Amino acid sequence: MDKYVLVTGGTGYIGSHTAVALLEAGYQIVIIDNLNNSSKEVLSRIEEITGTTPPFVQADLRDTDTVHEVFEKYSVTSVMHFAGHKAVGESVENPSMYYANNIGSTLSLIEAMQAAEIFTLIFSSSATVYSSTALSPFKEETEKDPINPYGMTKYLIEQRLTDLIKTHADWRIGLLRYFNPLGAHPTGRLGETSIGTPNNLMPYLMQVASGKLPKLKIFGDDYDTPDGTCIRDYIHVADLAKGHLAALQFLKGRTGAHAWNLGTGKGTSVLELVETVEKVIGYPINREITSRREGDVIEAIADPSKAYAELLWRAELTIDDMCKDSWNWQQQNPDGYSSTR
Repeated sequence: MDKYVLVTGGTGYIGSHTAVALLEAGYQIVIIDNLNNSSKEVLSRIEEITGTTPPFVQADLRDTDTVHEVFEKYSVTSVMHFAGHKAVGESVENPSMYYANNIGSTLSLIEAMQAAEIFTLIFSSSATVYSSTALSPFKEETEKDPINPYGMTKYLIEQRLTDLIKTHADWRIGLLRYFNPLGAHPTGRLGETSIGTPNNLMPYLMQVASGKLPKLKIFGDDYDTPDGTCIRDYIHVADLAKGHLAALQFLKGRTGAHAWNLGTGKGTSVLELVETVEKVIGYPINREITSRREGDVIEAIADPSKAYAELLWRAELTIDDMCKDSWNWQQQNPDGYSSTR
């Protein structure tokens, strides 16, 4: 029987791009997603790009019995775990939802994996696990002290996954700490979309650029940075997807828990990002400076040297590429994925 990679949250933004990368690299995949913030239309887009429609199960990962059934039906040998809520601001407003969903779904997944004796897991973690007082660039050993509930869920999940190694030596775990994913598939067929008003910067910025939203709010211009706005390490989602494949290859011959930063190692301020979008689209963005947002850190830049040394992975695409591909996605899909969820 063919071996499968289970992709949880595989119709989401990063999950769908990684699903394409897996299929193009010759892997068989099966996707689980509850479509909470994505669309089934993604499956047909994946088929357009790769020529393959992956098996799909609509389910919440907290439904452990359904996850068990997927493992029984498909010969799954490894899991890439993307499923989870992901907006910092929303997590501050509704922390209980984040703890219940992100941690609960992961514990359910672990239970099902252990029952099926599947021990290879790559987890979609985040740079938000690092301390807000730590100095950039962040190394994997940098102090962990999340300042928002979203980051705390990632940190607690990392701790639980690391504990697995102590109880079962066969586990092979990759903890991929993303910095700030942007961009879209170069075809314009896959991109970042939201149900309702976007929570993340780039999709919100794209909707302002296209006239769907009136203005962009920039949360604070009084930070201790060159232009007063927060600085982030933005990484193209296509580079991020390649990082997952490199991690999966690395884990084939190694047990234990391994953490890697996936970023470019370069910082870009919010204002610089807006100005790059303006250059790409050819006209100014309507923007407004407002007060700082709770839960934001001043600067977050990766030290990605460990990923290069161990995974032979390096981000290759630029801020210009991210903005161009995001705008191409927005122009082709002004209303996101057209089909119903």
